[in-house]
Amino acid sequence: MAPTGKRRPPARPPVKAPARKARQSTAPRRKAAGGKAAGGNMLTRLIGGMVRFILRTLWAITWRVTAVVSLIVAATTVYYASQLPPLEALLDARTRGSVTLLDSEGEVFAWRGETFGGQISADTVSKHLRNAIIATEDRRFYHHLGISPRGIIGAVYINLSEGRGPLSGNGGSTITQQVAKLLCLGTPYDPQSGLTEAQYEADCRTATVWRKLKEVPFSFALESKYTKDQILTIYLNRAYLGAGARGFEAAAQRYFGVSANQVTPAEAAMLAGLLVAPSYYAPTRDLSRAQGRASVILGLMQEQGYLTAEEASLSRQNPAVLSEAARARAGGYFADWIMESGPDFLTRDTTEDVIIHTTLDQRIQRAAEAAVTSVFADKVREGSKAQAAVVVMSADGAVRAMIGGRDTTVSGAFNRATQALRQTGSAFKPFVYATALDLGFSANNTVEDSPLTINVPGSGPWSPRNYEREFRGTVTLTEALKHSLNIPAVRVSEAVGRDKVRRVASDFGIRSDLAAGPALALGVSEATLLEMTGAYAGILNGGLSVKPYGVLDLRLVGEDTPMISQQSGFGERVISTGAARQLTWMMQQVLVDGTGGRARLPDRDAAGKTGTTQGARDAWFVGFTADYVTGVWMGNDDNSKLTGVTGGGLPAEIWHEVMVRVDEGVPVRPLPMTPPPAPLMAADRAGPAQNPDGEGGGGGLSDQIRNLIGSIFGQN
Repeated sequence: MAPTGKRRPPARPPVKAPARKARQSTAPRRKAAGGKAAGGNMLTRLIGGMVRFILRTLWAITWRVTAVVSLIVAATTVYYASQLPPLEALLDARTRGSVTLLDSEGEVFAWRGETFGGQISADTVSKHLRNAIIATEDRRFYHHLGISPRGIIGAVYINLSEGRGPLSGNGGSTITQQVAKLLCLGTPYDPQSGLTEAQYEADCRTATVWRKLKEVPFSFALESKYTKDQILTIYLNRAYLGAGARGFEAAAQRYFGVSANQVTPAEAAMLAGLLVAPSYYAPTRDLSRAQGRASVILGLMQEQGYLTAEEASLSRQNPAVLSEAARARAGGYFADWIMESGPDFLTRDTTEDVIIHTTLDQRIQRAAEAAVTSVFADKVREGSKAQAAVVVMSADGAVRAMIGGRDTTVSGAFNRATQALRQTGSAFKPFVYATALDLGFSANNTVEDSPLTINVPGSGPWSPRNYEREFRGTVTLTEALKHSLNIPAVRVSEAVGRDKVRRVASDFGIRSDLAAGPALALGVSEATLLEMTGAYAGILNGGLSVKPYGVLDLRLVGEDTPMISQQSGFGERVISTGAARQLTWMMQQVLVDGTGGRARLPDRDAAGKTGTTQGARDAWFVGFTADYVTGVWMGNDDNSKLTGVTGGGLPAEIWHEVMVRVDEGVPVRPLPMTPPPAPLMAADRAGPAQNPDGEGGGGGLSDQIRNLIGSIFGQN
């Protein structure tokens, strides 16, 4: 179609409707669900910003605090390291010395104080011991820098889970930290501090937060100053391992009698097991418990590759056992006596290591212990509290064995052989007759066993009675002694003079204040068993006094010249040899057909005397063969009456059992005794008898004294 002439306007593109503006721009903001304003991205950004700020702040504080703490730890470490001495100065930390006791054959039988066996090192000690310690105490010892955070955290967790405080029980300490404790963080023991060494060490081991914090730089200092093996060397030498043993060398010697470089895996495991609780696991206290602990250590050693399964099994099948000296624990009372009787500066308070060679014969000691155990097991009623003591010595006073109570394995206990002063009863009577014989009388002289009353100034009339409450009339001195008649003993004492009897008893070694009244003759005075045995040794040796002794020589470790030495205990003459030999014959009759019949020996002569005190509170038998003098005492510690016990009963039986064992294998030798001369005619009895050995007694007697003696002895 043709155009009309009017131009049409060009076509416009369609116009899109403008998008609606969000009503929120003009209308009030709608609340989001839950009533919170929509658009939470701003809050999130705000919170995120705060968290980032806090973290940046904490990081800034943390790294600054860490830096400061690190500087403090580093400075403290440097300070501690500068104060640490050379290695050798840290190995023996004892402030007191030790005493090693040797028997008569030179074998160790006891120790006192803390022994230090000598310096050992990580490279010379047995590999089994080194491995046992590492496996038990710190398996990562060679890989950490002194502390183990993992171990500490684990220990705290275990302590809390078991209801203890975080630092109580398991400590998680490395060997280095344990060395820090042993060194008390560099604070040496000061005797002037008022603390004992034990208290000082206990304080060093006390676990507190502050002490744990101080351990860290000190451990670092140890690691920087010493090598790992040197730190282990300090540990090997300073650790306390029970029974007075300081260091593994001393412990190996004490428990097994070998050096620490020679111990077997079983012995090494037992020693390492002591570290957790030395006294509790000490094999001298409970061997089976120590062996059980060692079995656990062997398992750890196998687990960590130090032992094969076969080696661990073999060690369990053959557990460590104590050496003979440690097992027997012989001479506990004897060792205590040596320590008490020696000079303090060389025994109890010594600052040096001392070796004492003693007179102890361990064969005799074991024999005496076996005898006491046997008699109490077979012949003493169950539940009896009665105690016994035994002393065996040679005629020169050398003490060969000592038992201070029924429990023969104790140490530091009350020693009834040396510390108990008890009335001697009729065991005192030989000194009465010794005085008479030394004055010239014979064992065949007679004395009246008839009623006697003596007026004691200040006390009034006193009438002694015999044990059997009867009188025998005229008896010889021998009969009076072997039947332990009281009235004749008093008559003889009064005849020769109480002062002379006191002097003879005192010169023979009775140290206590002897009674002044006529009851002196009946043993109302007190003495120790050691004194009485020593006094009887004077009779055996022919009338010389002896001082019981136990030390042959004393020297410092490493020294050849002894500081103290002794070869015998002989002293001054007390009575003549003739009197002593005649008295020995009289005392032999006590065993032949007198009150001491139960003590009679099957193969050799012996002499002795029974003793029972008033009220049967003490019972004695003291006697001798040609080789040994043995004293036995029985009684109750509270001084109460013994039930059915006299000196001729259980004490005589103990004496018999001791001597049968002691004389086993000893050649039979005759007693040094002399029978009395033929009985004198009545007209001659008042004067001194001629000494059969030609040795004078107390010299001539005046006619007045002769008449006095004659009247008391029933002689004309």
